[in-house]
Amino acid sequence: MKELSLHILDIVQNSLGAKASLIEIDIEEDIKNDLLIIKIRDNGSGMDPDTIKKVMDPFFTTRTTRKVGLGIPLFAQAAQSCGGGLKIYSKKGKGTEIVASFTLSHIDRAPIGSMADTMVSLIAVWPNVDFVYKHSVGDRGFTLDTREIKKTLEDVPINNPMVIDWIKEFVNENLKEINGGA
Repeated sequence: MKELSLHILDIVQNSLGAKASLIEIDIEEDIKNDLLIIKIRDNGSGMDPDTIKKVMDPFFTTRTTRKVGLGIPLFAQAAQSCGGGLKIYSKKGKGTEIVASFTLSHIDRAPIGSMADTMVSLIAVWPNVDFVYKHSVGDRGFTLDTREIKKTLEDVPINNPMVIDWIKEFVNENLKEINGGA
């Protein structure tokens, strides 16, 4: 995949398949230590230790619609090719956390891509799932929490087109601000 946001979208699809009701995406661009850390955490069904080992195999999947599961292995390969790695923490019945690390300045690191498009796609299609997206660059950061937005909206659905447009603008403006206005 050409952008890390597409890897994130793919991993979040796994969380949704595991019946998660809360998915947290945390992106930390640590310029001082030349690190990019992406964490995706959910409260879904989780995995037992045997399944955790198997998910790194591209020919393993729990889906019945296809016989391969490339999402996690490709995300791991993207991280490893940039001086990083991927770790999976999970407990059956408790949820899963995937942590991918990259050398931020590595020439082969894919760009993050459009997190605004990723987030609005998820929120529009899965309005009953809560998403928390945190993004930091150095000491600047922001948080998008759909639980807070839903409280403010009261009876207006979060996937209302006007709300989706606002969310996209919110993410884009905040990303621009934490990146120094660039």
